[in-house]
Amino acid sequence: MVRKLSAFFEDESGATAIEYGLIAAGIAVAIIAMVNTIGTQLNTSFTSISNQLK
Repeated sequence: MVRKLSAFFEDESGATAIEYGLIAAGIAVAIIAMVNTIGTQLNTSFTSISNQLK
């Protein structure tokens, strides 16, 4: 029983999965922030072009 508990506490495979999940979440947040910024800039540009064509 003690060996099984010791092996359970020494197993770090779950920690690796959590680390990969955190990295993926960080990348997703960065992508969302960039798309939001670029989208706002594109909207401003298209509005300006539209107003100039009128």
